[in-house]
Amino acid sequence: MAKIIFKKPEALTDKQNHYCPGCTHGVIHRLVAEVIDDMGIRDNTVGVCPVGCSVFAYDYFNVDMFQASHGRAPAVATGIKRCLPDRMVFTYQGDGDLASIGSAEIVHAAARGEKISTIFVNNAIYGMTGGQMAPTTLPGQKTTTSPRGRDRELNGLPVRVCEMLATLDGSAYVARVSVHDPKHIMQAKKAIRKAFEIQQAGLGFALVEVLSTCPTNWGLSPKESLKWLAENMIPYYPLGVYKESEVK
Repeated sequence: MAKIIFKKPEALTDKQNHYCPGCTHGVIHRLVAEVIDDMGIRDNTVGVCPVGCSVFAYDYFNVDMFQASHGRAPAVATGIKRCLPDRMVFTYQGDGDLASIGSAEIVHAAARGEKISTIFVNNAIYGMTGGQMAPTTLPGQKTTTSPRGRDRELNGLPVRVCEMLATLDGSAYVARVSVHDPKHIMQAKKAIRKAFEIQQAGLGFALVEVLSTCPTNWGLSPKESLKWLAENMIPYYPLGVYKESEVK
């Protein structure tokens, strides 16, 4: 008798995704879906999509999904959670969506302690719209709008979202992970599950920042992108748990 040891999570649809080769959005989608399946909450989960590379996430997750305007996913999620407090509500957002146009939304959702979970994908660039500089673009990193590299004097320094949100009283869990190798992928799944458990326990706002790749706009191969992330992003965006409330 054949034994199944690996299969597609039920919380993912059969639709082929649109992401570029080497993009790690697909890996992160799978981790979120595996957590939903492992916790047995697929019929009770509501996700909110952003504007950006993952704008079509509603086609990929096999749960109830809403589409928010650019940056407004936390506000939409807040409304859903307050109306349906028994639901598991999560937002899935990129760095342009969350840290730029949506910066006020995420800060105040965290400050209010909204009982939602946010998956924040940081690839240090605007992926969908042509590779422009993002709030998370590294110093010296070249983009279409910073062809000579991000200039500290001209453009300022990148925003470290975890460090900022961890200072707010309403934040119950804030962690930064990466998906550049199997070990870190496993750690990322544990963090995502913790963010959902924090919400399940009603402790407050939870966010997991996931360092991700963008081979197309970085101008690198998928393999080179994984190495670039490890060597350049992690030193500036240290991995770890920045705040954690105890789940009783």
